[in-house]
Amino acid sequence: MSQIVSFRRMADGTKEDYEMLDRAEREYALGLPDSILASLRKLDHSLEGYPVSRLEHSLQAATRALRDGADEELVVAALVHDIGDELAPYNHTEIAAGIIRPYVRPEVTWIVEQHGLFQNYYYVHHLGGNRNARDKFRDHPWYQACIDFCEKWDQCSFDPNYAWEPLSTFEPLVRKIFSRPAHDARYVTSA
Repeated sequence: MSQIVSFRRMADGTKEDYEMLDRAEREYALGLPDSILASLRKLDHSLEGYPVSRLEHSLQAATRALRDGADEELVVAALVHDIGDELAPYNHTEIAAGIIRPYVRPEVTWIVEQHGLFQNYYYVHHLGGNRNARDKFRDHPWYQACIDFCEKWDQCSFDPNYAWEPLSTFEPLVRKIFSRPAHDARYVTSA
């Protein structure tokens, strides 16, 4: 039987309780690469209307990033950028950014978090929206990097004729990135 804490309210917890929970959480986190891969596989049966599944879209984006010589963090970001679609279709970018935040540099997290707004450039004017809403970030140091992410890898990855790599190609990168020690994100809140 596994250990359980002595408290029923967090305020009543002891140092020993929280040390035990920290060990349990660290052990649980070892399975994160498998959870990420399983979540990506679920995208193969989602959101009708596109010529490719969300998984195929993600594989195309990651393949394009890989073939463009992007670094490992950006390749994995291209792979998981839409992983939040299943549970949060209207704020999936925040979910994906939250998943990768402890494991990649801030630039990559920002790109993933903002890619939805930057993708609007390609279609939102057809629905009466402002395609240039991304320009509120024009002076941001990663503005152009997000434009490039969307232009080169995301918006063009709905092509059933594009020869993308299978998920197995990216599995070692997923395991590498999501097996890293997490940044001290547990103790830092978002600004």
